[in-house]
Amino acid sequence: MEQIDILKNGYKILQDTERFQFGIDAVLLADFACKGLKNSETVIDLGTGTGIIPLLMQPKSSGSIFTGLEVQKESADMAARSVALNGLEERIRIIHGDLCKVDGLFGKHSFNVVTCNPPYMNDEYGRTNAVDALSIARHEVLCTLADVIAAADYLLATHGRFFMIHRPFRLPEIFEALAAHQLEPKRMRLIHPFADKEPNMVLIEARKNAKRRLIIEPPLVVRNDDGEYTAEIRQIYGD
Repeated sequence: MEQIDILKNGYKILQDTERFQFGIDAVLLADFACKGLKNSETVIDLGTGTGIIPLLMQPKSSGSIFTGLEVQKESADMAARSVALNGLEERIRIIHGDLCKVDGLFGKHSFNVVTCNPPYMNDEYGRTNAVDALSIARHEVLCTLADVIAAADYLLATHGRFFMIHRPFRLPEIFEALAAHQLEPKRMRLIHPFADKEPNMVLIEARKNAKRRLIIEPPLVVRNDDGEYTAEIRQIYGD
């Protein structure tokens, strides 16, 4: 069932309660990618779903043009309607298409920034047999980690930045795939559900054709001992 949700920035977003809905990972990625975003840069979000990341990033960047690419037609349609609902057609465009075929959709090196909140799990880590909206969002059914990074490589201009959120246990694969495409990890931040728990997400910024130097930012803790969001998470959400 479709519903309209109101984001903290006042924008409206259409979501379907029976399909995949955005979570904290999208919010954290949008905040991470906005740091250092320059005016009038071109930004593309791969696997944009219902357009949450462009909708969160757009108010924080003056003049930038955002593109959301989504392979699932129903999600792409909702994203486009959300953009129209907010009167943002001149700032955000939604394209229904496959990130594995970006060379037929966009010019090479045509974006300054690529973002992606990809499926976290591959076959090795327990993919289900069902192929539906939820499994496509969570498991590498239609694209792999390698596909995502290859697409970023194709789309990014020299020194362009790639931002991704993923699972820490896949960091060796992530670094290997980035290196294969001359995308150098420059900034990383581990996300912990609680201060005394191991990280369950990681934010990564990589730059194309950059020199080697990785900055490890202080860990981001999501919840206090009482289960409430930490002050930094509340700030990111805009509370």
